[in-house]
Amino acid sequence: MFGSIVVLFFLPWLDTMKVKSAVTDHCIKYFFFSLLFLLLLGYLGAKPPEGIYLLLSRVSTIYYFAFFLVIMPILSRIEKPSPMPIGISNPAINSSSDSGGGVSGTPSYAMDSK
Repeated sequence: MFGSIVVLFFLPWLDTMKVKSAVTDHCIKYFFFSLLFLLLLGYLGAKPPEGIYLLLSRVSTIYYFAFFLVIMPILSRIEKPSPMPIGISNPAINSSSDSGGGVSGTPSYAMDSK
């Protein structure tokens, strides 16, 4: 049990991906079902260590450590982040006006005092 907590402590050094988001990481999406193994380990920890419970807990434990110690470092090295979308890299408004921002022209009637 102590080993699983130590692995989570070293997680920032094991995950060296440039972008820290599963939205842009394509390969990590396929390994997201590892959350199922985490929930399964919690369930199997409450069961007696016999029969199928013992086998499932061993397989889940092996996958838990393999994900953090083998799969994640390999994916960090082989996966390239997606290019930035053109909508973010280009400005939305042309900043060639001298007015310092805002729309030039006449003020609205709400600004007039009566």
